[in-house]
Amino acid sequence: MLTARPPATGVGWDHERADPRPCGVGQVGRVLAARAGAVTPTASSPSGLTSLVVSVPAGSVLVVARHTTFQLVADPTAEQARALARHEGAARFAFNQGLRLHLNARQASRNATEVLTGDDPDAVLVPWTGFDLINAFNAWKKTEDAGRCFVVAADGTADLEVTGLVWRSEVSAQVFEEAVVDLGKALGAWTSSRRGKRAGRPVGHPRFKKKNYERGSFRLRNKTSKTRTGQRTTIRLGEAGPRSVTLPGIGAIKVHDDTRRLRRMLAKGRARILFATVSRRGGRWRISLNVEAADLHPAAQHPARDDADHAGWAGVDRGLHAPVVAATRDGSEVLRVATAPKALLTAQPVTRRLQKSVSRKVKGSASRRAAVRRLARHHERVRARRHHFLHQVSNSLVQTHDRLVIEDLNITGMLANHRLAAAISDAAWGELARQLRYKMAWRGGQVVTADRWFPSSKTCSACGDVKTTLTLGDRVFTCENEDCGLTIDRDRNAAINLATWGEQHHTTQVLDPEARGQVTNAHRPDGSGPRTRADETSRDDVGTLTATAA
Repeated sequence: MLTARPPATGVGWDHERADPRPCGVGQVGRVLAARAGAVTPTASSPSGLTSLVVSVPAGSVLVVARHTTFQLVADPTAEQARALARHEGAARFAFNQGLRLHLNARQASRNATEVLTGDDPDAVLVPWTGFDLINAFNAWKKTEDAGRCFVVAADGTADLEVTGLVWRSEVSAQVFEEAVVDLGKALGAWTSSRRGKRAGRPVGHPRFKKKNYERGSFRLRNKTSKTRTGQRTTIRLGEAGPRSVTLPGIGAIKVHDDTRRLRRMLAKGRARILFATVSRRGGRWRISLNVEAADLHPAAQHPARDDADHAGWAGVDRGLHAPVVAATRDGSEVLRVATAPKALLTAQPVTRRLQKSVSRKVKGSASRRAAVRRLARHHERVRARRHHFLHQVSNSLVQTHDRLVIEDLNITGMLANHRLAAAISDAAWGELARQLRYKMAWRGGQVVTADRWFPSSKTCSACGDVKTTLTLGDRVFTCENEDCGLTIDRDRNAAINLATWGEQHHTTQVLDPEARGQVTNAHRPDGSGPRTRADETSRDDVGTLTATAA
């Protein structure tokens, strides 16, 4: 059971907002407590804003309890857009080249006439991990295969000169490293899936990325360097105005979103930027800042419950007729969302028109590329409208209840019904469950998933009798037990049954927020980052990522 931690001396609480509304991916992170030294903020920028570096008084303790992401829509200049495109292409190139080196090494290993060990100098070593792939790519980019040219002398003689990857200095070296790190994770997921060690659907082998893929991305780590005025990070906010982000190798980029809240958290030492992911989706560049932030203020968290307390559960039923219905065990309906925006359905006329426009253009032409960008922007607006609605629903639930029970829906199997597939996709049940989990974990509550085969809709919430048949058209549940005869709304009945299931299957086990993902660092093959001593991780290890498990 997740419980709210009481405030301790030196703990940095997030006072900015009792109900944070993250943009993009929000994820519970590990609890990191580190003794921080004195850090002096850098000088103010021309705009009058302090160049933000994490500043923690000497001797204080910074407790970082959650990971969240601030997604900012970039407004780059033409030159900056070309620089972003170069970095995106470099990431794609490094991924493809790392995959080629891996496949070539595997083929050479198969062709070996005898089994060779790693100690043999003639052994064919196959790079599998991100660390090995980084070394393999760094060695390749300086070879003749990466680049060469012929130098013609005055007398007409030509000499071959090995140049390596000549354009590698035009982009940040981190882009190459992070791309092959992703390749290492993909290879690890594939091997784990083949061996049956990975839950969920089977994972395929990594494939080469296409150049014309619309949703490219690259990642930059936030490094800290010492200056005369203190410490300076490579990813900074507010240098060129309140709505600007400075990225290494690119410079200060204007953004459409206000960064004030994040700047205040950084200035007061309540947050630390780990890395930035720059992606292109719907014709726009987006900068996602992954932040390790302080826990929410105790006033924004749910009060701790005793382990023997089995009450307080609310069942959340997700459906198509009524998107969300929540109720407690006593039959009280605490939330009913009668209608949803149905972003996909209402946008169908515009979608058809834009799709026809794309199909009528000549393939490879500039007009077709422009039509594709218009269609992508339209789909992005549909997605934003849907997610805005889901954030409103999830915030309403986690603010008023500390214990929620949701169904384990086989959404992939339901999509096989072609009559309901579009409506199910538009409902985004999986996204709602994801938001409920990480937001409730931030507030110290608990979200449990009922057994997939639990008949919540067919079970009578009054007597427990299970109905034999119940079609999708039956919106009212009528108990077949003659001694009961309960008549109740179908969705409300299912929500009550889920709440009852939560009380009956209550566990006192404390859930680890980090149980959904492992902490890995591809720059070290033996752990999660640089350590000062055994089993201690430094807070300056900005290369540590939280990989979400399936």
